[in-house]
Amino acid sequence: MFKKILIANRGEIACRVIATARKMGIATVAVYSEADKEARHVRLADEGVLLGPAPSRESYLVADKIIEAAKKTGAEAIHPGYGFLSENEAFAERCEKEGIAFIGPKAHSIAAMGDKIASKKLANEAKVNTIPGYNDPIESAEKAVDIAKGIGYPVMIKASAGGGGKGLRVAFNDKEALEGFTACQNEARNSFGDDRIFIEKFVEQPRHIEIQVVGDSHGNVVYLNERECSIQRRHQKVIEEAPSPFISDDTRKAMGEQAVALAKAVKYESAGTVEFVVGKDQDFYFLEMNTRLQVEHPVTECITGLDLVELMIRVAAGEKLPLTQADVKRDGWAIECRINAEDPFRSFLPSTGRLVRFTTPEETMWQADTAHTHGVRVDTGVFEGGEIPMFYDSMIAKLIVHGKDRNDAIAKMREALNGFVIRGINSNIPFQAALLAHPNFVSGQFNTGFIAQHYADGFRAEDVPHSDPDFLIALAAFVRRKSRERALGISGQLPGYGVKVGKDYTVISLATDGQHKYTPVHVDEFVGETGYASVVVGKGDNVKRYKINSPSRLNDIVILGDCNGEPFTAQMERGSPANPLSLVVQHNGTKLETMVVSPRMAQLHQLMPFKAPPDMSKFVLSPMPGLLVDVSVEVGQKVQAGERVAVIEAMKMENVLFASADGVVAKVMAKKGESLVVDQPIVEFES
Repeated sequence: MFKKILIANRGEIACRVIATARKMGIATVAVYSEADKEARHVRLADEGVLLGPAPSRESYLVADKIIEAAKKTGAEAIHPGYGFLSENEAFAERCEKEGIAFIGPKAHSIAAMGDKIASKKLANEAKVNTIPGYNDPIESAEKAVDIAKGIGYPVMIKASAGGGGKGLRVAFNDKEALEGFTACQNEARNSFGDDRIFIEKFVEQPRHIEIQVVGDSHGNVVYLNERECSIQRRHQKVIEEAPSPFISDDTRKAMGEQAVALAKAVKYESAGTVEFVVGKDQDFYFLEMNTRLQVEHPVTECITGLDLVELMIRVAAGEKLPLTQADVKRDGWAIECRINAEDPFRSFLPSTGRLVRFTTPEETMWQADTAHTHGVRVDTGVFEGGEIPMFYDSMIAKLIVHGKDRNDAIAKMREALNGFVIRGINSNIPFQAALLAHPNFVSGQFNTGFIAQHYADGFRAEDVPHSDPDFLIALAAFVRRKSRERALGISGQLPGYGVKVGKDYTVISLATDGQHKYTPVHVDEFVGETGYASVVVGKGDNVKRYKINSPSRLNDIVILGDCNGEPFTAQMERGSPANPLSLVVQHNGTKLETMVVSPRMAQLHQLMPFKAPPDMSKFVLSPMPGLLVDVSVEVGQKVQAGERVAVIEAMKMENVLFASADGVVAKVMAKKGESLVVDQPIVEFES
């Protein structure tokens, strides 16, 4: 067994590999860019080696520097994680030539299966079901249109070296095929240095289901069941689960056996994933093989009890697989949510900056003795106080739960999301909460078009309706009463000016448009020592009663307790940037900003004039932090609605800004190459 390995990656996957290596007694070496010098994976590893500047092409993608780091530190093997050089056959071959073990498949397997065109031909030879398409590189956009028309729309345009949603477009007509080919080619060239493109038939209403395989150097290959990965946004997976709620045991067995046949055809060694598109009648077709560890591998680990990283290391060291197909088990249900640094309410644009607060459910919920807190796992590469840079992928953590069945796993995940505290940047947690509560997700009736179908116009706050909004009001009143009771005990209060604690309050639900809601609330039977209160929301015949018990302290962001006998996890913060007197409640993806005041103060608040926000319609604003890579207009230019104005780059993605209306450019307020902050003006139009 190796004594020391180098991890040629960053973020959560580097930390994940370090955890297994430490368990196995193997020393680790981290590599890092200048942007990652304080990163978590660098802190966790036994040694660290600086590769170079922040951009990946100058650091994590430079094979020479990684090989040099391995030799310098005496690392006997390299684990590539996923992304970067993980599916680069030249790098795997170089490691072998340099006498360094590559913890992954052999170069010939990567070459055969990592290339989507070659892998499809091999799949045909191995009698694996494949989708109709054109499997040779296409030389021009015009040729792509001709081929697409021959296959029949819709078609999928894919980069041969693509992955992670990059270099992939679906076209429903000639125009989309023409534009999609060019976009895929550019993305593939920039991300992978390989701009070969092919086209295949797009299966409508498909499900994306993949089979995990593991092979060794002794000819043994097993499949470790399947993962359901159909909940995707723009071809990027959002929620993954194992097993799939859709396929039958017979389909599972047939898919698994075909995946094994394909792996054996290329003498596959290590962990790999064979991806299939599955139709509504459970007919399935080979998509591609990922010759690396997948982001979603933890759900397979949960239901099988296996450590895939450990298996990869042992296989790379020449050991035989410790199990046969008959030994593979399927225990319970696992779900993974990808927690991304992005703003779901701003078209999921990247959100970078400092993590002011970062507390995982493992830390916040350990006090709660409920079934929902067991089987919660977080894989992350960040920490509180750390920086989320603009140069890399937006995923900052993976939240994984393991339940006895699917309903139990969904319930655990919803509670875990409630207990995940992220501040300083925006995250997609509200979106994840909405998906988990959607009836079609809960029933398992979905396909890869689920998000595009149900959130075609983007994601809004009203897309996360709370099942009981009055509970949020009751909780705000409960916390306010608790804080007043505490203030009552402060010594040294002047006679006649001491804190007074009443039972009647008005909870003002604040709205950005000034249409605030005023709800009378009565808080009785308050017992401060145990954190118990009876709360009545509303008046007359229209009332709701809540018995809330919570031992959480006033300075805790996460509030744990039970309401009317049911456990809950919520988040509560005092003060927002716009209103320091407010209480902000978050639960099940819904966020409510409130003020809990006396009835008289509420009457006075209603008399306050509403201050409308300034009109910014004549400006093009940066919707996110990022690098301004292009400004396409100049002063005096007439611009039509929908015309390209600027391009911003962040987290490996280019975002094009378009004019929302016709106008004439009055001023260009930012320069190409400038680093922008959120809402920074780029272009001003004449009034």
